[in-house]
Amino acid sequence: MASDTTSKEELAAHVVEELRDLITGVKCVLFDFDGPICRLFAGHRAHAVAESLIDWLEERGQHVLLTDEERESGDPHAVLRAVDLIHPGSELVEELEERLTAEELHATATAWPTPHADPLVRTWRAVGVRLAIATNNSPKVVERYLADRGLTEAFGPHIHGRTTELDLLKPDPDCLHRALASTGTRPGDALMIGDTPSDLEAANRAGVRFLGYGRDEPRIRRLHRAGATTVVDSLEPVLALVRRLGQA
Repeated sequence: MASDTTSKEELAAHVVEELRDLITGVKCVLFDFDGPICRLFAGHRAHAVAESLIDWLEERGQHVLLTDEERESGDPHAVLRAVDLIHPGSELVEELEERLTAEELHATATAWPTPHADPLVRTWRAVGVRLAIATNNSPKVVERYLADRGLTEAFGPHIHGRTTELDLLKPDPDCLHRALASTGTRPGDALMIGDTPSDLEAANRAGVRFLGYGRDEPRIRRLHRAGATTVVDSLEPVLALVRRLGQA
């Protein structure tokens, strides 16, 4: 029993050391939105949204080409990307994106704040670190959620979400590049907090260090399999470290 306890303590200490290395010297933090900031589809399930988009397309005689992994993920953005690959820039894609935005806006009413995210945002902001959002969600959705949580001022104009150029959704680093440019930050001075392999790939391509957040074991495993070296299942140790570093 003692060896198990020691093992867990050593593991916790190792993670804290990795976090300290990631966080120290960071001048700007780029947050993915759905996951690190909130569970957008907590009460308005992402799987149901993805299925509704597929049903809407099939009613119009459009077959959606998704991989088995994309279908299992229930990611509405996967549906959007798949259709854009076949009909780039079409009215069909434009209408589909508008439908997804409407679903995302509806979901903000039942979104769950990620535990410790709000105080983490406020603390990082208070110690002078620049903050930005880099997401595949609509910026309208992010703006509404942040306003409801009283977090608008923490991010200011640095909200970089989905545009009409859907081929630039993550894992393309476009939204990270825009966030870096708007905050005047060099890639080496920035940290991305994300919860998907596409976040990790975008961060790697942008030259930004990465912290994975996985609220459950399947998400943690996916991040590790994708190559993430530091993954946490809670933002609490991140908040504790930021507070200690800020006091120092």
